[in-house]
Amino acid sequence: MKPRHHLYLDDELTEQLEALAAKPGSSKSAIVSDALRAYLARRGARELDDMLRVRLDRISRHLGRLERDQQILLESLALFIRYQLTVTAPLPEADQAAARALGQERFQAFVDQVGRRIADGRTLAGELLARIQGEEEGT
Repeated sequence: MKPRHHLYLDDELTEQLEALAAKPGSSKSAIVSDALRAYLARRGARELDDMLRVRLDRISRHLGRLERDQQILLESLALFIRYQLTVTAPLPEADQAAARALGQERFQAFVDQVGRRIADGRTLAGELLARIQGEEEGT
């Protein structure tokens, strides 16, 4: 048995409900039940949207910071490469083999150092930020 409800509707809404219920296979109860069910479903979805909006806004801000940091890193790298190529004179043909061997050794040392620092969870950027913050606190 379904519980009975007594509702009061204004005249215009009553006329519209009567018109819909006049169609074959429909009833006032079914129309009101469907409308209430749809309203409650939208309300639940809206509450979920409100909760997710906060998280999505936080993620968007985080992604914006990551994008900014990536642009800074790429610009810094590009400027360093341009500077390095500008100030480094080309080597004579006879010295190039020795320079390549020395470059390979230096590059391997660089890769090893990066690997150790990443494995330890240390970053040069983090150290620089800590140094800057230390200098600001000392000022």
